[in-house]
Amino acid sequence: MLKGKHIILGITGGIAAYKAAMLARLLVKAGAEVQPIMTPSAREFITPLTLSTLTGKPVITEFFTANTGEWHSHVDLGLWADAMVIAPATACTLAKMACGVADNMLVTTYLSARCPVFAAPAMDLDMWAHPTTARNIAALKGDGVAIIEPAAGELASHLTGKGRMEEPEKIAATLADYFRKGTQLSGKKVLITAGPTHEMIDPVRFIGNYSSGKMGFALAEECAARGAEVVLVTGPVALKSNSDRIRRVDVVSACDMLAACEKEFEDCDMAILCAAVADYRPEVKADKKLKREGREELDLRLVRNPDIAATLGAKKGDRLLVGFALETDSEHENALRKIKNKNLDWIVLNSLRDPEAGFGKDTNKVTILSASGKEEAFPAKSKREVAADIIDSVFGKGIN
Repeated sequence: MLKGKHIILGITGGIAAYKAAMLARLLVKAGAEVQPIMTPSAREFITPLTLSTLTGKPVITEFFTANTGEWHSHVDLGLWADAMVIAPATACTLAKMACGVADNMLVTTYLSARCPVFAAPAMDLDMWAHPTTARNIAALKGDGVAIIEPAAGELASHLTGKGRMEEPEKIAATLADYFRKGTQLSGKKVLITAGPTHEMIDPVRFIGNYSSGKMGFALAEECAARGAEVVLVTGPVALKSNSDRIRRVDVVSACDMLAACEKEFEDCDMAILCAAVADYRPEVKADKKLKREGREELDLRLVRNPDIAATLGAKKGDRLLVGFALETDSEHENALRKIKNKNLDWIVLNSLRDPEAGFGKDTNKVTILSASGKEEAFPAKSKREVAADIIDSVFGKGIN
């Protein structure tokens, strides 16, 4: 899976830098083209000559090559790469990445990279356990960086605990697995809904909810990364999609979303309905802004919106249909009822009673239930990680 792939190998200043030589060798042996980038302090632990010999490429350590004046373009590198892996990733570099401190070639290239980024942390156990590191790791996960968790064992300090950089063989396997997943949904077309709907009262007011669209957009990016063609039907949100495999359709109301979904679902293989669709809308939308002068009360008569999941469920045939359930009480019972009533294959359940789930957050905590009775609960993770869990659970089998 690595043959012909362009991989940036970032090496930072920690004792685990010696493992970068073995990782470089494994990647090259697997057929990848590897471009090493070292931070200045990394050169104190392993020489550029070693990495250059193993990869067949000159190692980049500075913005300029001093003796020739050659400029190394971080932008070109970011466009060239199919993946970027930083191993080892020290606490210092992780902090710079999280905060966008672009004071060396490695972090500047990271900020320019359009490809997936992997980081394999390496540090002493107390540094790894420090709240600052935990915050930086959480921020990077939220930004889509895949963290290859360190292992536990004896450290350079001669203490024992978590902080050892994962072994090169496992890092190389992680990269290969990523590229393997990149073909999992190849040739499939996926419809995804995201965000809230706005049901207009008058030209300036609406009924809505707090959905940010983050979960739906994360699912769209994950499906696109696995090779799918994605149609993202989204309500009003302040988010942008990154993949050129995602075609975005913007809508406002539940009726708008239904019309778009019915049109797009015709030639889709599956749909993931993640949007928080308003259940009701005003029966009448005022043509002009409603004034409060002369009104002590304002009565709104609401009518029921169409049920998008049930509508698609009635016509899905052999296509897969995944719904979401955000509940405040009787969570499992309500989710199972929705699976049956809406003819869903799977439903993703989260509860507003859980502080790590719900609207507007960068994390989510879900339980995935299937129509066949399967159930799997996951701990709180970033929404991109949750998206990966959902795709693994739902589409992990039978999509070839």
